[in-house]
Amino acid sequence: MPTLFDPITVGDISLANRIVMAPLTRNRSPEAVPTNLVAAYYEQRATAGLLITEATAITHQGQGYADVPGLYTPAALEGWRQVTDGVHKAGGKIVVQMWHVGRISHDTLQPNGGKPVAPSAIRAKSKTYLINPDGTGSFAETSEPRALETNEIAGIVEDYRKAARAAISAGFDGVEIHAANGYLIDQFLRSGSNVRTDAYGGSIENRARFLFEVVEAVTSEVGAGRTGIRISPVTPANDAFDPDPQPLFTHVVEGLARYGLAYVHVIEGATGGPRDHRQGDAPFDYAALRAAYAAAGGKAAWMANNGYDRALALKTVESGAADLVAFGKLFIANPDLVRRLKEDAPLNTPEQATFYGGGAAGYTDYPSLDQVA
Repeated sequence: MPTLFDPITVGDISLANRIVMAPLTRNRSPEAVPTNLVAAYYEQRATAGLLITEATAITHQGQGYADVPGLYTPAALEGWRQVTDGVHKAGGKIVVQMWHVGRISHDTLQPNGGKPVAPSAIRAKSKTYLINPDGTGSFAETSEPRALETNEIAGIVEDYRKAARAAISAGFDGVEIHAANGYLIDQFLRSGSNVRTDAYGGSIENRARFLFEVVEAVTSEVGAGRTGIRISPVTPANDAFDPDPQPLFTHVVEGLARYGLAYVHVIEGATGGPRDHRQGDAPFDYAALRAAYAAAGGKAAWMANNGYDRALALKTVESGAADLVAFGKLFIANPDLVRRLKEDAPLNTPEQATFYGGGAAGYTDYPSLDQVA
């Protein structure tokens, strides 16, 4: 039987182990450009089988938080090239998570101070992160969005395609389409944020149309074997809600089975919260979701995420319930997490006060086991 520490090939990407560093927003890329410090951060964690970058905006319009990176300027791509070169030099593999936040943004972050865009003009009960005039950071209510015109949607699909090509040119081993956590693709999927009456609203098939158009564009551009996708069937993050998520996400994974994706990344429960969180009347059945994907012919690696510790991760991989396990906060505080998990060594505790914004403190200064010794 496989173990958490065995190698695996996902699509076109060969991994040294099945431990994944989850995407973690850290707000340390001023002007959307990753710095030398960002490069050091990822290189420190390159023993993970796969690193997934923090969510990275495909366009200026896709930005929703201060000091998060992008894929849409030459300077940003140069910054990412430093990151990918460092990770590869250290023997690691890295993919970029491609992001359009949709309505989870603020007017001050948008081109020319315009309104954020969304499937429908419904303001999210959520917050974003802004930099104050004195240089400090703070959270603020998201702005009211405007509904995308039908003829604008194809342009955003094209933005995903261009961003995927830019990512590969910057040295990434692949890309992850962010279709989770209440951001733009997820906003189209859910009836709580999508009340459109055109071909992108109403039925499950219509609400999933945008997702599949993005997947088609990205896989056609960079190859399905270098493309993963992240979904979060029941998370309430960023005011995401649908009263009947099981048939919705069954339709999603059955559609994804048409593509030879590298992996499907599933957040179980509420992102960063309870694993048993539910939307609607019944608990979500993740085993049934994977079974539906397999029955439709899907062969991508299955990545589980949310609240995993060593014992649960070992059990999940050994049982075959998932092929990969993603860890978030544990990777923030433990750059050598793979070794610590293998040796069942003590773990550093993450300092939440330094999660968002700042410099090296709470970012690149957590000690390794060797440093502790």
